[in-house]
Amino acid sequence: MLIGYSRVSTADQNSDLQNDALKAAGCERIFSDKISGTKADRPGLAKAKDMLRKGDTLVIWRLDRLGRSLKDLIDWMNYLEQEGIALKSLQESIDTTTSTGKLVFHIFGAMAEFERNLNQERTHAGLTAARARGRVGGRPEKLDKKKQETAIKLYHGKQHSLKEICELLGISKQTLYNYVREKEKAV
Repeated sequence: MLIGYSRVSTADQNSDLQNDALKAAGCERIFSDKISGTKADRPGLAKAKDMLRKGDTLVIWRLDRLGRSLKDLIDWMNYLEQEGIALKSLQESIDTTTSTGKLVFHIFGAMAEFERNLNQERTHAGLTAARARGRVGGRPEKLDKKKQETAIKLYHGKQHSLKEICELLGISKQTLYNYVREKEKAV
């Protein structure tokens, strides 16, 4: 079964062009959304996904109607391949029921993996360079060492409630517990 999906970004836009092309391509059912592609929650797309079964083909007018980023498209293509569902994009002439379409699909997958690996390499290189310059990552301490000692003394003094100590120092209970735990490890 050919199941179509169309999307326009705003309520002012009209999906007739896409829907006409999907009907001409032989789609038996067409689901639509009037919502930005950056929104993860797209009811029409969710309905189309629920209807798709192994052997079906999801037909879209253009790739950007399905996802705004390469990662989104790759995630969709991986999902469709796992479920045995083909993808057909009318404007880009991609059809994963053909050998050429499968090749394009695998090129997309390779490009996404390459992009992920490059991002990881750049992140690791940046962290290594920062450490070499003496910079330590992570969130800065909420309290300086002297105030941390005060918090720990108040905690062990048991004259104030946790809530009072936290309000006085402007920290959460978890932060107070972390300071106490770090001090006990150091001893």
